[in-house]
Amino acid sequence: MTTNANQDMAATDVTVVGAGPVGLMLAAELALSGASVQVLERLTEPAAGMKAGGINVPTAEALDRRGLLPAAEKVQRELLERVGPYVRTAGERAPDGTRQPTNKQDQGQRGGQTQKTGGQRFTGHFAGIVLDADLVDWTDPDLAGHASVDGARMVPQRELESLLADHLARFGVPVHRGVEVTALEDTGDGVLVGTSTLGTVRTGWLVGCDGGRSTVRRLAGIDFPGTDPELTGYMALAEIEDPSVLAEGWGWTPQGAYRYGPQPGRVVAVEFVAPPADRSTPVTLEELQGSLRRVSGTDITLTALRGEASRWSDNARQAAAYRSGRVLLAGDSAHVHSPFGGQGLNLGFGDAMNLGWKLGAVVAGWAPEGLLDTYDAERRPLGAWVLDWTRAQIGVLRGDPKSAALREVLIDLLNTPDGATHAVKKISGVTQRVDLPGTHPLTGRYVPDLWLSDGTRLVDHGHHGGFLLLDRTPNSTFTHLAAPWGTRVHAIPDDSPSTPLAVLVRPDGVVAWATDTTDPSGLEAALHQWAGSPS
Repeated sequence: MTTNANQDMAATDVTVVGAGPVGLMLAAELALSGASVQVLERLTEPAAGMKAGGINVPTAEALDRRGLLPAAEKVQRELLERVGPYVRTAGERAPDGTRQPTNKQDQGQRGGQTQKTGGQRFTGHFAGIVLDADLVDWTDPDLAGHASVDGARMVPQRELESLLADHLARFGVPVHRGVEVTALEDTGDGVLVGTSTLGTVRTGWLVGCDGGRSTVRRLAGIDFPGTDPELTGYMALAEIEDPSVLAEGWGWTPQGAYRYGPQPGRVVAVEFVAPPADRSTPVTLEELQGSLRRVSGTDITLTALRGEASRWSDNARQAAAYRSGRVLLAGDSAHVHSPFGGQGLNLGFGDAMNLGWKLGAVVAGWAPEGLLDTYDAERRPLGAWVLDWTRAQIGVLRGDPKSAALREVLIDLLNTPDGATHAVKKISGVTQRVDLPGTHPLTGRYVPDLWLSDGTRLVDHGHHGGFLLLDRTPNSTFTHLAAPWGTRVHAIPDDSPSTPLAVLVRPDGVVAWATDTTDPSGLEAALHQWAGSPS
């Protein structure tokens, strides 16, 4: 539901600033928990520029947990129908003599998928070094355990925003566009938010999902330390006079790097020059063409832009705190970095899933405010890793001889089964974990595909957003122990002779406790820690 900026607004439990994927998903999670929510968005219409081209495994699984997997799979099918005809023939070589991606690898430049039973497999790239899907050990337990979402990984950001807007509308959450935040005051029991068109908005909590130049972060006085940018990148769909002058795929030169394809007109240019002082100005055809000419060393001529081009840098920063009183940050408001490796959207989406149920629990009253401290504690280390992962790729991309030599070493390493498998696991997010009490190997990890004897998966039972308790004991030992938590914990009995024997999964998909025996040790403590006091 989108409203005009002049509509009166009553006080709400939570106000989310920013209607990108992170803000939309966070608002939906809060609504699912029973909180009253509203979204404020500066833009009057969704941004039209090119952004992220796909999602990783935890993001796809988050959609799956909320019943959105079919919609995401539909997006991927339609996209593959459009770009499928433009896959390079296997074994072709680029002008520099390097082997171009095989049919499977070239698809990897769009996210790295290769046909497997049940969907696609995605590899991706590291600093433009495309990972060969044929080298990856897809039987690795970390990869094989998260295969159910293979058909929903190629979901571009614009399509994801549309999907999430529909999802949020089903909760009746208003999205107020054309509203800028101009001031805020944390009163201790709520937040007063000054706006450009609505006067002062009263809200219990305020969450900034308003991007790298976050107004909420600035007004809250939260520092944003990090490293300054040294490059400017562009991404666009363009009409090209003679596209044959560009080699398909990634290419590196002393001036930077560029990429052409996979579909006609898609170009990326990365140049080691500082971004313009005002990065909000639209990218012109001449600006994009000049950069592409310099980094490719060709006289490429662009005749028109198809839609808005995007400009970005490698500015890498992380908020000094993800929370200040009743003001919280998520997504690019909490961390920014270059888009290499496609981690930004996914990192922010993980923030939304982690914060959504926790803030919802605090609003509902069954969890203490201290639960919000675990949001920063759990998400900060992953954010720091992503910043370093992207910084490393900038070091490999530089045009100096030392970086070029390092790139050749990495190409050799990533063209081995172990190297390719390791990198794909990192890029896909299947090895992400948080530090939680317990010794079971699943504890702190995103729950893998767990099939039940009735043919359903554990995730199929989690669309309501609560805790899931899989209980495979013959006498329902763990179900009885969790009964005092009432409807907060949904127990699912299963008689399949599989391990783990029991698993407690948080609403964000993280395993809070697991066991392979009938010993209930640790379950009650996990329930108290995460699901609050018994109801």
